[in-house]
Amino acid sequence: MLDNIKRFDMEKAPQRQHLRHLIRLLSQPDLSKHKNTLTKINMEGIKPPYLLLCNHNAFMDFKVASKAIYPARANFVVAIDGFLKREWLLRFIGCICKRKFTNDITLLRHLKTVVKRGDIAAIYPEARYSLCGTNAVLPNSFGKLAKMLDVPVVVLICHGHHINSPFWNLPDHGIKGTTATMTCIANQNEVREKSAEELTELIENSFVYDEFKWQKENNIMCTYKDRASGLHKVLYQCPNCGHEYHMSSSGTTLKCNDCGKEWEMTELGELVAKDGNTEFSHIPDWYEWERSNVRKEIEDGTYHFSCQARVDSLPNPKKYIDVGMATLTHDMNGFHLKGNAFGEDYSFDWAPISLYSCHIEYEYLGKYGDCVDLNTRNDTLYIYPKNCDFSVTKMSLATEELYKKAFNESRK
Repeated sequence: MLDNIKRFDMEKAPQRQHLRHLIRLLSQPDLSKHKNTLTKINMEGIKPPYLLLCNHNAFMDFKVASKAIYPARANFVVAIDGFLKREWLLRFIGCICKRKFTNDITLLRHLKTVVKRGDIAAIYPEARYSLCGTNAVLPNSFGKLAKMLDVPVVVLICHGHHINSPFWNLPDHGIKGTTATMTCIANQNEVREKSAEELTELIENSFVYDEFKWQKENNIMCTYKDRASGLHKVLYQCPNCGHEYHMSSSGTTLKCNDCGKEWEMTELGELVAKDGNTEFSHIPDWYEWERSNVRKEIEDGTYHFSCQARVDSLPNPKKYIDVGMATLTHDMNGFHLKGNAFGEDYSFDWAPISLYSCHIEYEYLGKYGDCVDLNTRNDTLYIYPKNCDFSVTKMSLATEELYKKAFNESRK
Protein backbone atom coordinates (compact mmCIF):
# COMPACT_ATOMS: atom_id res chain seq x y z
CA MET A 1 0.00 0.00 0.00
CA LEU A 2 1.28 3.48 -0.95
CA ASP A 3 4.40 1.88 -2.41
CA ASN A 4 5.26 5.08 -4.28
CA ILE A 5 5.39 7.22 -1.12
CA LYS A 6 8.76 7.99 0.45
CA ARG A 7 9.13 6.51 3.94
CA PHE A 8 10.73 7.95 7.04
CA ASP A 9 14.49 7.34 6.96
CA MET A 10 14.91 5.14 10.02
CA GLU A 11 18.52 4.32 9.13
CA LYS A 12 19.80 7.88 9.50
CA ALA A 13 22.06 8.06 12.53
CA PRO A 14 20.76 10.11 15.48
CA GLN A 15 22.33 13.52 15.96
CA ARG A 16 23.92 14.45 19.24
CA GLN A 17 21.46 16.56 21.25
CA HIS A 18 21.51 20.29 20.62
CA LEU A 19 19.71 23.07 22.54
CA ARG A 20 19.83 21.20 25.86
CA HIS A 21 20.31 24.43 27.78
CA LEU A 22 17.29 26.00 26.04
CA ILE A 23 15.18 22.88 26.63
CA ARG A 24 16.00 23.01 30.32
CA LEU A 25 15.17 26.73 30.45
CA LEU A 26 11.82 26.27 28.67
CA SER A 27 10.88 23.38 30.94
CA GLN A 28 11.34 25.26 34.20
CA PRO A 29 8.18 27.44 34.23
CA ASP A 30 5.85 24.40 34.25
CA LEU A 31 7.98 22.62 36.83
CA SER A 32 7.84 25.68 39.07
CA LYS A 33 4.11 26.12 38.49
CA HIS A 34 3.45 22.56 39.69
CA LYS A 35 6.06 22.78 42.48
CA ASN A 36 7.88 19.73 41.22
CA THR A 37 10.46 18.09 43.48
CA LEU A 38 13.07 15.59 42.32
CA THR A 39 14.76 12.97 44.52
CA LYS A 40 17.83 11.07 43.35
CA ILE A 41 18.61 7.62 44.77
CA ASN A 42 21.81 5.60 44.25
CA MET A 43 22.94 8.18 41.68
CA GLU A 44 26.28 8.95 43.39
CA GLY A 45 29.02 8.43 40.83
CA ILE A 46 26.54 7.58 38.05
CA LYS A 47 27.40 9.62 34.98
CA PRO A 48 26.54 9.21 31.32
CA PRO A 49 26.44 7.00 29.43
CA TYR A 50 23.48 5.15 30.92
CA LEU A 51 20.07 3.78 29.96
CA LEU A 52 17.24 5.99 31.26
CA LEU A 53 13.78 4.42 31.51
CA CYS A 54 10.88 6.76 32.34
CA ASN A 55 7.21 6.23 33.11
CA HIS A 56 4.73 8.04 30.91
CA ASN A 57 1.61 9.92 32.00
CA ALA A 58 1.74 13.33 30.30
CA PHE A 59 3.98 15.65 28.30
CA MET A 60 5.26 17.02 31.61
CA ASP A 61 7.33 13.81 31.89
CA PHE A 62 9.76 15.17 29.29
CA LYS A 63 10.21 18.40 31.23
CA VAL A 64 11.04 16.53 34.42
CA ALA A 65 13.49 14.34 32.49
CA SER A 66 15.26 17.46 31.19
CA LYS A 67 15.64 18.63 34.80
CA ALA A 68 16.79 15.22 36.05
CA ILE A 69 19.61 14.73 33.53
CA TYR A 70 20.80 18.32 33.05
CA PRO A 71 23.41 19.27 31.88
CA ALA A 72 24.06 15.89 30.25
CA ARG A 73 22.96 15.13 26.70
CA ALA A 74 20.31 12.54 25.92
CA ASN A 75 18.69 10.99 22.87
CA PHE A 76 14.99 10.29 23.41
CA VAL A 77 13.06 7.64 21.50
CA VAL A 78 9.91 9.29 20.07
CA ALA A 79 6.98 7.91 18.04
CA ILE A 80 6.75 8.96 14.42
CA ASP A 81 3.73 11.25 14.93
CA GLY A 82 5.94 13.34 17.24
CA PHE A 83 8.04 14.16 14.16
CA LEU A 84 5.02 15.37 12.18
CA LYS A 85 5.98 18.52 10.22
CA ARG A 86 9.01 19.10 12.46
CA GLU A 87 11.40 16.29 11.63
CA TRP A 88 14.34 18.67 11.34
CA LEU A 89 13.76 20.03 14.85
CA LEU A 90 13.35 16.67 16.55
CA ARG A 91 16.42 15.29 14.84
CA PHE A 92 18.32 18.43 15.87
CA ILE A 93 17.47 17.90 19.54
CA GLY A 94 18.52 14.26 19.31
CA CYS A 95 15.23 12.39 19.03
CA ILE A 96 15.17 8.88 17.54
CA CYS A 97 12.08 7.82 15.59
CA LYS A 98 10.23 4.59 16.43
CA ARG A 99 7.07 2.96 15.13
CA LYS A 100 5.32 1.72 18.25
CA PHE A 101 5.17 -1.95 19.20
CA THR A 102 7.37 -3.12 16.35
CA ASN A 103 10.64 -5.07 16.54
CA ASP A 104 13.31 -2.69 15.32
CA ILE A 105 16.96 -3.76 14.98
CA THR A 106 17.82 -0.30 13.62
CA LEU A 107 16.75 1.29 16.91
CA LEU A 108 19.14 -0.99 18.80
CA ARG A 109 22.01 0.19 16.61
CA HIS A 110 21.07 3.82 17.24
CA LEU A 111 20.96 3.31 21.02
CA LYS A 112 24.36 1.64 20.88
CA THR A 113 25.67 4.67 18.99
CA VAL A 114 24.28 7.00 21.67
CA VAL A 115 25.98 5.28 24.61
CA LYS A 116 29.25 4.77 22.70
CA ARG A 117 29.62 8.54 22.38
CA GLY A 118 28.97 8.95 26.10
CA ASP A 119 25.33 10.14 26.16
CA ILE A 120 22.07 8.97 27.75
CA ALA A 121 19.75 6.62 25.86
CA ALA A 122 16.28 7.66 27.09
CA ILE A 123 13.22 5.48 26.53
CA TYR A 124 9.59 5.52 27.67
CA PRO A 125 9.14 1.72 27.69
CA GLU A 126 5.38 1.82 28.26
CA ALA A 127 5.24 3.42 24.77
CA ARG A 128 2.08 5.39 25.54
CA TYR A 129 0.47 7.54 28.19
CA SER A 130 -0.97 5.51 31.07
CA LEU A 131 -4.74 5.10 30.65
CA CYS A 132 -5.62 5.32 34.34
CA GLY A 133 -2.45 6.33 36.13
CA THR A 134 -1.03 2.85 36.70
CA ASN A 135 1.90 1.11 35.10
CA ALA A 136 1.36 -0.47 31.70
CA VAL A 137 2.75 -3.77 30.50
CA LEU A 138 6.44 -3.69 29.54
CA PRO A 139 8.17 -5.77 26.86
CA ASN A 140 10.23 -8.62 28.27
CA SER A 141 13.28 -7.57 26.25
CA PHE A 142 14.63 -4.69 28.34
CA GLY A 143 16.98 -6.92 30.28
CA LYS A 144 18.55 -7.98 27.00
CA LEU A 145 18.77 -4.34 25.94
CA ALA A 146 20.55 -3.42 29.16
CA LYS A 147 23.05 -6.24 28.66
CA MET A 148 23.66 -5.17 25.07
CA LEU A 149 24.26 -1.51 25.96
CA ASP A 150 26.49 -2.49 28.92
CA VAL A 151 25.78 0.73 30.86
CA PRO A 152 24.00 1.50 34.16
CA VAL A 153 20.20 1.36 34.22
CA VAL A 154 18.41 4.39 35.69
CA VAL A 155 14.64 4.64 36.23
CA LEU A 156 12.74 7.92 36.46
CA ILE A 157 9.25 7.65 37.96
CA CYS A 158 7.07 10.79 38.01
CA HIS A 159 4.00 11.26 40.17
CA GLY A 160 1.15 13.74 39.75
CA HIS A 161 1.20 14.17 35.99
CA HIS A 162 -1.76 11.86 35.39
CA ILE A 163 -3.74 13.67 38.09
CA ASN A 164 -2.84 17.02 36.53
CA SER A 165 -3.46 16.08 32.91
CA PRO A 166 -4.87 12.55 32.40
CA PHE A 167 -4.77 10.99 28.96
CA TRP A 168 -8.57 11.23 28.79
CA ASN A 169 -8.77 14.87 29.98
CA LEU A 170 -5.70 16.77 28.80
CA PRO A 171 -6.16 20.37 30.05
CA ASP A 172 -3.93 21.42 32.95
CA HIS A 173 -5.79 20.74 36.22
CA GLY A 174 -3.51 22.97 38.29
CA ILE A 175 -2.05 20.22 40.49
CA LYS A 176 0.80 21.34 42.73
CA GLY A 177 3.29 19.18 44.57
CA THR A 178 4.23 16.79 41.75
CA THR A 179 7.22 14.60 42.51
CA ALA A 180 9.80 12.47 40.71
CA THR A 181 12.30 9.85 41.81
CA MET A 182 15.42 9.09 39.78
CA THR A 183 17.01 5.79 40.82
CA CYS A 184 19.98 3.83 39.56
CA ILE A 185 18.64 0.30 39.82
CA ALA A 186 21.78 -1.36 38.42
CA ASN A 187 25.28 0.02 37.98
CA GLN A 188 27.54 -1.24 35.21
CA ASN A 189 29.01 -4.07 37.30
CA GLU A 190 25.51 -5.23 38.30
CA VAL A 191 24.37 -5.11 34.67
CA ARG A 192 27.28 -7.38 33.79
CA GLU A 193 26.72 -9.74 36.72
CA LYS A 194 22.94 -10.15 36.43
CA SER A 195 21.19 -12.20 33.78
CA ALA A 196 18.88 -10.57 31.25
CA GLU A 197 15.92 -12.16 33.03
CA GLU A 198 17.02 -10.74 36.39
CA LEU A 199 17.41 -7.28 34.89
CA THR A 200 13.98 -7.48 33.26
CA GLU A 201 12.42 -8.39 36.60
CA LEU A 202 14.29 -5.56 38.30
CA ILE A 203 13.00 -3.07 35.72
CA GLU A 204 9.42 -4.33 35.98
CA ASN A 205 9.48 -4.06 39.77
CA SER A 206 10.74 -0.47 39.45
CA PHE A 207 7.80 0.43 37.21
CA VAL A 208 4.98 -0.21 39.68
CA TYR A 209 3.02 2.96 40.43
CA ASP A 210 -0.53 4.13 41.07
CA GLU A 211 -1.27 7.83 40.59
CA PHE A 212 -4.64 7.81 42.33
CA LYS A 213 -3.14 6.01 45.34
CA TRP A 214 -0.33 8.61 45.35
CA GLN A 215 -2.92 11.41 45.21
CA LYS A 216 -4.85 10.09 48.21
CA GLU A 217 -1.76 9.28 50.30
CA ASN A 218 -0.40 12.78 49.74
CA ASN A 219 -3.78 14.50 50.15
CA ILE A 220 -3.48 16.19 46.75
CA MET A 221 -6.77 17.96 46.05
CA CYS A 222 -7.98 18.44 42.48
CA THR A 223 -10.52 21.23 42.29
CA TYR A 224 -10.71 21.26 38.50
CA LYS A 225 -14.43 21.58 37.74
CA ASP A 226 -14.40 19.15 34.77
CA ARG A 227 -12.12 16.56 36.38
CA ALA A 228 -14.36 13.59 35.42
CA SER A 229 -14.86 14.67 31.81
CA GLY A 230 -13.59 11.92 29.52
CA LEU A 231 -13.35 9.27 32.24
CA HIS A 232 -15.91 7.13 30.38
CA LYS A 233 -13.25 6.54 27.70
CA VAL A 234 -11.39 4.39 30.23
CA LEU A 235 -14.33 3.16 32.31
CA TYR A 236 -16.45 1.97 29.38
CA GLN A 237 -18.39 -0.79 31.20
CA CYS A 238 -21.00 -0.23 33.92
CA PRO A 239 -20.41 -2.37 37.04
CA ASN A 240 -24.07 -1.93 38.02
CA CYS A 241 -25.79 -3.30 34.89
CA GLY A 242 -22.77 -4.75 33.08
CA HIS A 243 -23.46 -2.99 29.79
CA GLU A 244 -20.54 -1.78 27.69
CA TYR A 245 -19.99 1.35 25.61
CA HIS A 246 -22.88 3.38 27.06
CA MET A 247 -21.04 5.34 29.74
CA SER A 248 -20.73 9.13 29.63
CA SER A 249 -19.02 11.78 31.73
CA SER A 250 -19.06 15.51 32.29
CA GLY A 251 -18.10 17.90 35.05
CA THR A 252 -17.45 15.73 38.09
CA THR A 253 -19.96 13.00 37.17
CA LEU A 254 -19.60 9.59 35.51
CA LYS A 255 -22.88 8.06 34.31
CA CYS A 256 -24.26 4.87 32.76
CA ASN A 257 -26.78 5.86 30.11
CA ASP A 258 -28.43 2.41 30.24
CA CYS A 259 -29.28 2.00 33.91
CA GLY A 260 -28.90 5.66 34.88
CA LYS A 261 -26.49 5.09 37.76
CA GLU A 262 -24.12 7.98 38.50
CA TRP A 263 -20.83 8.35 40.36
CA GLU A 264 -19.22 11.54 41.68
CA MET A 265 -15.46 11.99 41.27
CA THR A 266 -14.20 13.63 44.46
CA GLU A 267 -11.37 16.14 44.79
CA LEU A 268 -9.20 13.24 46.01
CA GLY A 269 -9.80 11.29 42.81
CA GLU A 270 -12.17 8.74 44.29
CA LEU A 271 -15.56 7.66 42.93
CA VAL A 272 -18.68 7.72 45.09
CA ALA A 273 -22.04 6.42 43.87
CA LYS A 274 -24.71 9.10 44.06
CA ASP A 275 -27.23 6.41 44.95
CA GLY A 276 -26.69 2.87 46.19
CA ASN A 277 -23.49 0.86 46.47
CA THR A 278 -20.13 2.22 45.30
CA GLU A 279 -18.73 -0.71 43.35
CA PHE A 280 -15.27 0.77 42.82
CA SER A 281 -14.08 3.87 44.63
CA HIS A 282 -10.56 3.44 43.24
CA ILE A 283 -10.49 4.11 39.48
CA PRO A 284 -7.73 1.57 38.69
CA ASP A 285 -9.82 -1.15 40.40
CA TRP A 286 -12.69 -0.47 37.96
CA TYR A 287 -10.21 -0.62 35.06
CA GLU A 288 -8.79 -3.95 36.24
CA TRP A 289 -12.34 -5.31 36.63
CA GLU A 290 -12.89 -4.50 32.97
CA ARG A 291 -9.65 -6.32 32.17
CA SER A 292 -10.85 -9.40 34.07
CA ASN A 293 -14.05 -9.42 31.99
CA VAL A 294 -12.05 -9.18 28.77
CA ARG A 295 -9.79 -11.99 29.99
CA LYS A 296 -12.87 -14.15 30.60
CA GLU A 297 -14.01 -13.61 26.99
CA ILE A 298 -10.57 -14.65 25.78
CA GLU A 299 -10.47 -17.70 28.02
CA ASP A 300 -13.89 -18.68 26.66
CA GLY A 301 -12.74 -18.05 23.09
CA THR A 302 -15.59 -15.60 22.46
CA TYR A 303 -13.76 -12.29 22.12
CA HIS A 304 -14.61 -10.68 18.78
CA PHE A 305 -15.02 -7.20 17.33
CA SER A 306 -15.55 -6.16 13.73
CA CYS A 307 -16.54 -2.83 12.22
CA GLN A 308 -16.02 -0.51 9.30
CA ALA A 309 -13.32 2.03 9.99
CA ARG A 310 -11.70 5.08 8.49
CA VAL A 311 -7.95 4.65 7.96
CA ASP A 312 -5.22 7.31 7.84
CA SER A 313 -1.65 6.41 6.97
CA LEU A 314 1.51 8.12 8.23
CA PRO A 315 4.35 6.70 6.10
CA ASN A 316 6.52 9.75 6.81
CA PRO A 317 6.32 12.87 9.00
CA LYS A 318 4.96 15.13 6.26
CA LYS A 319 1.21 14.46 6.52
CA TYR A 320 -1.51 11.93 7.20
CA ILE A 321 -2.86 10.26 4.07
CA ASP A 322 -6.55 9.31 3.92
CA VAL A 323 -6.71 5.77 2.54
CA GLY A 324 -10.48 5.45 2.85
CA MET A 325 -12.64 2.91 4.63
CA ALA A 326 -11.65 -0.62 5.60
CA THR A 327 -12.87 -3.51 7.72
CA LEU A 328 -11.19 -3.78 11.11
CA THR A 329 -11.51 -7.07 12.97
CA HIS A 330 -10.07 -7.89 16.37
CA ASP A 331 -10.58 -11.46 17.54
CA MET A 332 -8.83 -14.47 19.01
CA ASN A 333 -6.37 -14.41 16.10
CA GLY A 334 -5.37 -10.76 16.59
CA PHE A 335 -5.96 -7.68 14.47
CA HIS A 336 -6.99 -7.86 10.82
CA LEU A 337 -7.39 -4.90 8.49
CA LYS A 338 -8.72 -5.28 4.97
CA GLY A 339 -9.51 -2.51 2.51
CA ASN A 340 -8.84 -0.87 -0.83
CA ALA A 341 -6.66 2.21 -1.24
CA PHE A 342 -6.53 4.05 -4.55
CA GLY A 343 -7.75 1.00 -6.45
CA GLU A 344 -5.38 -1.45 -4.76
CA ASP A 345 -6.62 -4.13 -2.35
CA TYR A 346 -4.63 -4.52 0.84
CA SER A 347 -4.69 -6.73 3.90
CA PHE A 348 -2.71 -6.60 7.15
CA ASP A 349 -2.64 -9.06 10.04
CA TRP A 350 -1.12 -8.69 13.52
CA ALA A 351 -1.02 -11.99 15.40
CA PRO A 352 -1.46 -11.94 19.21
CA ILE A 353 2.13 -13.00 19.84
CA SER A 354 3.40 -10.03 17.78
CA LEU A 355 1.75 -7.33 19.96
CA TYR A 356 2.29 -7.27 23.72
CA SER A 357 0.15 -4.10 23.70
CA CYS A 358 -1.18 -1.51 21.27
CA HIS A 359 -1.41 2.24 21.11
CA ILE A 360 -4.79 3.96 21.26
CA GLU A 361 -5.92 7.56 21.14
CA TYR A 362 -9.01 9.33 22.48
CA GLU A 363 -10.48 11.99 20.17
CA TYR A 364 -7.21 11.98 18.24
CA LEU A 365 -6.33 15.47 16.99
CA GLY A 366 -9.99 16.40 17.43
CA LYS A 367 -10.69 14.97 13.97
CA TYR A 368 -12.51 11.64 13.75
CA GLY A 369 -12.83 10.36 17.30
CA ASP A 370 -11.09 7.49 19.05
CA CYS A 371 -8.63 5.31 17.19
CA VAL A 372 -6.20 2.44 17.46
CA ASP A 373 -2.92 2.85 15.64
CA LEU A 374 -1.20 -0.25 14.30
CA ASN A 375 2.24 -0.32 12.77
CA THR A 376 4.14 -2.15 10.12
CA ARG A 377 7.89 -1.74 9.60
CA ASN A 378 7.33 1.21 7.24
CA ASP A 379 3.87 2.57 8.00
CA THR A 380 1.64 3.68 10.85
CA LEU A 381 -2.10 3.23 10.38
CA TYR A 382 -4.59 5.26 12.43
CA ILE A 383 -7.85 3.31 12.43
CA TYR A 384 -11.12 4.97 13.48
CA PRO A 385 -14.11 2.59 13.93
CA LYS A 386 -17.32 4.12 12.60
CA ASN A 387 -21.07 3.58 13.06
CA CYS A 388 -20.73 0.95 15.78
CA ASP A 389 -20.49 0.64 19.55
CA PHE A 390 -16.87 0.15 20.54
CA SER A 391 -14.12 1.01 22.99
CA VAL A 392 -10.48 1.33 22.00
CA THR A 393 -9.71 0.79 25.69
CA LYS A 394 -11.23 -2.67 25.46
CA MET A 395 -9.18 -3.36 22.32
CA SER A 396 -6.06 -2.36 24.26
CA LEU A 397 -6.93 -4.65 27.16
CA ALA A 398 -7.76 -7.49 24.78
CA THR A 399 -4.44 -7.06 22.96
CA GLU A 400 -2.54 -7.44 26.22
CA GLU A 401 -4.55 -10.45 27.35
CA LEU A 402 -4.31 -12.15 23.95
CA TYR A 403 -0.54 -11.69 24.04
CA LYS A 404 -0.30 -13.21 27.52
CA LYS A 405 -2.29 -16.23 26.35
CA ALA A 406 -0.21 -16.65 23.20
CA PHE A 407 3.07 -16.17 25.12
CA ASN A 408 2.13 -18.73 27.77
CA GLU A 409 1.10 -21.21 25.10
CA SER A 410 4.38 -20.68 23.21
CA ARG A 411 6.38 -21.44 26.36
CA LYS A 412 4.54 -24.74 26.79
